[in-house]
Amino acid sequence: MSAAALEACIAAGGVAVFPADTVYGLACDPESGAAVDRLYALKGRPPAKPAAVMCFGSAPELPELGPRTRAAVGRLTPGGVTLLLPNPAGRWPLACGPDPGTLGLRVISGPLDGMARPVLQSSANLAGGPDARRLAEVPAPIRDAADLVLDGGELPGTPSTVIDLRSYEQEGRWSVVREGAVAVGAVATVLR
Repeated sequence: MSAAALEACIAAGGVAVFPADTVYGLACDPESGAAVDRLYALKGRPPAKPAAVMCFGSAPELPELGPRTRAAVGRLTPGGVTLLLPNPAGRWPLACGPDPGTLGLRVISGPLDGMARPVLQSSANLAGGPDARRLAEVPAPIRDAADLVLDGGELPGTPSTVIDLRSYEQEGRWSVVREGAVAVGAVATVLR
């Protein structure tokens, strides 16, 4: 498995199937409209549905976030969470769907940590279909149409926990939108 191969695929405007820390995912350049459209078409995902931006190894610098939220990002990542963050800088609008004020952010750690650029990512399944924990479980039409397919063996198979931190800075409020790889209790321990 090669971060360099993934980097080259994304830089060329391709779509890749790759192993995340939870399930297999699809990745493309979050700033390429053609690549994002292609990823969504492969999944059969509605174009208005937001995706997340994934970084490898560490979270990007997000100076526009307040200190409390930045600290929470640092404590929760990398790991099996997707964070819904305020997006006052309008970063990666193609990933935001109809709400450019919200950014979904994933940060994972593992064999692809050498990957320097962020990717727009979504699970490597048909919209609404089961998540793939093995490469063979990624639907054949998706694997066949992808420009790069990376096999990471068997993965845990539980998608990320989605945590809404949009009110965390001012009010200290957060919520779990979807429980997944990280239990609500573990999130509460980190955010208290």
